Parts: sequence; C-alpha cells; structure tokens
Amino acid sequence: MEEPDTAVPEVRRKQELKLFLFIAVLLFPILAIAVVGGYGFAVWMYQLFVGPPGPPA
Repeated sequence: MEEPDTAVPEVRRKQELKLFLFIAVLLFPILAIAVVGGYGFAVWMYQLFVGPPGPPA
C-alpha cells in the first residue's frame, strides 16, 4: 500500500508555487523559443534545398 502524502499543507503549497514559477517563468518560454527556432531552422533548410517561394518558373 502507498503511504498517504505526509507533507504539511503549507510545505506542499510552497513546493507547488515553486514548481509553477519554474514552469511559467523558465520552462514554457524556453520551450516556445526552441519550437519557433526549430520551425524556422526547418523552413530555412527546406528553402536551401528547394529554393525560396515564388511564382512557378
């Protein structure tokens, strides 16, 4: 059987606040920059091989 959570509610609340701040201030912005940068890099590499968009030749 699993032990019930024995953390004091105040301690758990502080842990959850720290985790939320880590996610909101660090993790999500870093992930957003990585996703947008990765997409931009993929488009750049695609255009390097296929050519830039434009009217058909």
